[in-house]
Amino acid sequence: MSVKCMQTGVTSLELITGQYGEMLKIPCNSGAIKAEDIAITKWKYDKGDGVPGYLLVKQKNQNVSISATDEYKVRVSMDENSSLLISAAKLSDQRTFTCMVVTGGDVFEYPVNVLIHKLPAKLEISEKAEELEIGRLTKLGKCVAKDANPPANITWFKNNKPLEADGKGISIKASVAIESGTGLSTTTSILEYSATKEDTGAKFECRADSLPLESSSMNFTITYSTENIMLEVSPQKELKEGDNLTLKCVADGNPAPTSFNFHLKGELVTVENTDTYTIANVSRNATGEYKCSLIDDTSMEATRNITVTYLDINLSPSGNIVKLAGDALNLSLQIDSSGKAEVSWTKNNTKLDKQPDFTKLGYSDSGRYEWTVTVGHITRTASFDLTVEGPAVIKSLFKNRSNDGQHKVLTCEAEGSPKPAVSWSINGTLLSESPFINGKITHKIKVVPSANLTVHCTVTNRLGVDSRAINVSSLIEEVRMDKQDQSEDSDQTRLVVGVIVGLLIATLVIGLAYWVYSKKSKQGSWKTGEKECGSSEEEKKLEEKVEENSQKAEV
Repeated sequence: MSVKCMQTGVTSLELITGQYGEMLKIPCNSGAIKAEDIAITKWKYDKGDGVPGYLLVKQKNQNVSISATDEYKVRVSMDENSSLLISAAKLSDQRTFTCMVVTGGDVFEYPVNVLIHKLPAKLEISEKAEELEIGRLTKLGKCVAKDANPPANITWFKNNKPLEADGKGISIKASVAIESGTGLSTTTSILEYSATKEDTGAKFECRADSLPLESSSMNFTITYSTENIMLEVSPQKELKEGDNLTLKCVADGNPAPTSFNFHLKGELVTVENTDTYTIANVSRNATGEYKCSLIDDTSMEATRNITVTYLDINLSPSGNIVKLAGDALNLSLQIDSSGKAEVSWTKNNTKLDKQPDFTKLGYSDSGRYEWTVTVGHITRTASFDLTVEGPAVIKSLFKNRSNDGQHKVLTCEAEGSPKPAVSWSINGTLLSESPFINGKITHKIKVVPSANLTVHCTVTNRLGVDSRAINVSSLIEEVRMDKQDQSEDSDQTRLVVGVIVGLLIATLVIGLAYWVYSKKSKQGSWKTGEKECGSSEEEKKLEEKVEENSQKAEV
């Protein structure tokens, strides 16, 4: 009978990996031989030095028989596929197990190498540093991966980026210890680190390579001395008179200094357990240079020039101002400010293009004026109400006949302030009264005079009275006069037409006579030269007569 050794490869045995403490299953022949062809199945293992240890055997149609006499006696069994089952896998199970299969005339062996793996229970960081000092190599912590097989390989990370020893600012020392009872490994990794300012707030952790294990992250306080100092001012944009000024001294040391010197325009103020100092309700006199410095190193200081924005204005006169039309109003405008001021004017809430000119006041100058001055974010306003007054005066008084000719319209235009009261010496019907604007008012009445009369318009206010008269003819007389005018106009038209026609006829007659005379004169001119000369003089007289008549006809 021959013995054949079946391997999965030419130079290596089949290799399986089991997990520590779990059931280990080692396959036999992997189905290469049919179950009905197998007479005997037998499992053994290599004890070392080529000495086999037998575990169990099973003959066809019989139960499994345990052959082991050592610790495997209670740990081994076989399943229906002839696979070897070993309970509670240990590191000592890392050896070669062989399945022997006997058929009708041959014996086959299937050797299998077994490895047992175990993940570390957890990763822990101990011996953590309380703080890190810039430029000094300090032990940051110790990372431990316990009870693993194979031994865990530990990597340190800062902000999720791996760290590697560089012999300068990073030192990593790793060691592995074997536990004698279980054979499991404990890996220890110690990180020494030289911090920089940029490491403030950084997170450090350790991880086991190729394993889903990582430690909790750590933060460290980075300590370093102050290198820079800065003076901050609040409010940042603009400090106005009356605001609160807060000074803050900021130093980049860690831990940061808690006490400072503030130099307030030459006055020294020391504060403790704070980095701020507040000046309430600043005035324009607070403008100047301010400093802050470290108490233990006054040479390290910061400086700021601070400007307090302020604005004062004075407008004179102000309030309610009453002036007479034609007078002048002299305004006094005074501005005291920390910078260039922007000035604008409004009249009755309407913006003006320029400062109003009051050298000669008119009624239209009346109104409410507001003067607005702005410097930065400060705005001041001053205002006055101007009233221009004058006695009531009639500017015009005239009459018109209505379009239908049924009545007369009398118009009285007046000005003055306060508003003039308008009265008439005749009872009429009020047609309209215009709004009182810029000291002007227009009053219209209609009358139906039955006789010629004189009408007076009188305007009155508390400063004066004015009256004017106008002659108004009766409507009956005006109708008669219109008819008479129309008749005279007709006679005159007929006369003019007759004169023009007569002149035209006279011109035609003279022209005809001149033509006849000229014809005869030409016939007699062949006889004597004297007659020709006489004829020329007569022709000129006739031409002058014709031209004179033509001009009269045109007129």
